[in-house]
Amino acid sequence: MSLAAQIIDQRVSGIAEKYANFFTDELRLGNDEERRKSTSFLFLVAKTIFDLSDDEAMDSIVDGGNDFGVDVLYFEPPEDGEVAIAVVQGKYRGKLDGAAAFPENGIAGLIDAVGALFDPSRPLASLGLNERLQRRVEEVRAFVRDGAIPRVTAVAANNGVSWTEHAEQRIGAASRRFGNQVEWRHFGCDELLAELQARKPVDDVLSLAGQAVVETFDFRRVLVGRISAAELARLVDNHNSRLFEKNIRRYLGLKGNRVNESIAATLRDPFERPNFYFYNNGITMVCSQFRHNALSSADWRVQVKDMQIVNGGQTARTIQQIAKQVGAPIDLADVLVRIYEVEQDDDALVEAITFATNSQNPVDLRDLRANDSIQQALAVSIEDLGYKYRAKREDAAVSSNEFTSATVAEAVLAVWRARPHQARFARREHFGALYETIFTRDLNGAQAVIAALLHRHAENRRRRSPEGAPDFLAYGSRFVAMLMGRYLLHDMGDKGVALDRIDHRNFEAARRLVEERHSSYMERAEQEIADSLDRLFGQRERTLQRLSATFRRGDLVEMLTGDAA
Repeated sequence: MSLAAQIIDQRVSGIAEKYANFFTDELRLGNDEERRKSTSFLFLVAKTIFDLSDDEAMDSIVDGGNDFGVDVLYFEPPEDGEVAIAVVQGKYRGKLDGAAAFPENGIAGLIDAVGALFDPSRPLASLGLNERLQRRVEEVRAFVRDGAIPRVTAVAANNGVSWTEHAEQRIGAASRRFGNQVEWRHFGCDELLAELQARKPVDDVLSLAGQAVVETFDFRRVLVGRISAAELARLVDNHNSRLFEKNIRRYLGLKGNRVNESIAATLRDPFERPNFYFYNNGITMVCSQFRHNALSSADWRVQVKDMQIVNGGQTARTIQQIAKQVGAPIDLADVLVRIYEVEQDDDALVEAITFATNSQNPVDLRDLRANDSIQQALAVSIEDLGYKYRAKREDAAVSSNEFTSATVAEAVLAVWRARPHQARFARREHFGALYETIFTRDLNGAQAVIAALLHRHAENRRRRSPEGAPDFLAYGSRFVAMLMGRYLLHDMGDKGVALDRIDHRNFEAARRLVEERHSSYMERAEQEIADSLDRLFGQRERTLQRLSATFRRGDLVEMLTGDAA
């Protein structure tokens, strides 16, 4: 038996038990233990390889009848004219030998799905998709119709080994058809376990090429040199995801796909390969100590302790993949490397280096904002109310009396800032361009928790939509939460209150109103949105794709807030 397969099965069993209600109420799996485990495996895959929250992982699962060979569909709002999409097909066997290859017919299904789902000219009605999948595909297609170019990562995940040679031939033919818009990845138990492993120090010896420079600044040391692409590929092969645990981004082609393809093209071209050093920004590492023979004039072998790549993860992962294709000639390409020696407990400096070296590219800034004064004050204010506030990302599940900073940011932007469209479709900017709009100096714990509670009720209704629920609920839950916030302020006291009057003194009264009236608030909000949509669409056909596009724009917000005036 495979140890990795056993460990993954243990995780899968735990997920099946922990989220039994979700699988029963939302996915309607009943008591089918085999399907529960299969779906739990999909949850584990989505959460692990895409670095998703529990809620995001649950939303991405579209497994079931009429799923067109797609079990997970995850996407991000467009950036730089591209929409990043990941489709996953999972195969989970009860036999834990880890020996079964991913089936060829599964690869064929993924190829067919990629070719059909994201082509707006292909009628969805002819595909017979289940409701969960259809709604998510319509959202993606709305982006594509608006001009966004789809960039797809197709993932084959199983608790065995990769696909067969015949399946590889199919993928090769598909790659010629789809070009660089689609990337193919396999994740088995070994790869998943590598992502799940607790952090261990990464120690290694790096072979540098040519001369290097070491300087000391304020009792800290810096090494600047170059290593061959083959040496970097070896480093990533040896340590895999443990080398990137302090890196802000993961590598799956979901971000920076065009950049990755340019890196790969240079490495594949024998004439351009020697110029790689001049084209690439290089790798930035932090470590607790590096040692070298200073008496050597060149080609140092550097002993590095507790190293982490904090910038250049995309470059390193792409080089690793191309090295397997190109082989030995990749030695002709060199990469700039910067190694910062910092104390092990100097997390603030590591975060500052990570922020500075990644600032030229769009990144998730949530972790980097976690230590600022606004977040710290908000955490204290929320905890004084009996709730917990999680400013940094953690693997542990979120409890019922706990809110993450990402959830609070989305809720506050939707409920109190009246920007529900940006709450959902501008998540990358919640801790960037929209940060000061959301986390103003006068935002207190009471306002944050109330917004989060309203947001939670609206989201729960979206996820567990009853029979006869309005068709727009899948896209409009943040709009519902916004209106619920308005109703709540109106019901506070005899004459209502303004937002700035919500604080710790009347928090309990506001919380009770939320619990007592959230159902009536939601019904009222849904009716108000339905009336506005009727006026907005008029006699035009109201397709799911048009609905999705409507909830991305601000004109519906203006109608709803204008009605309030």
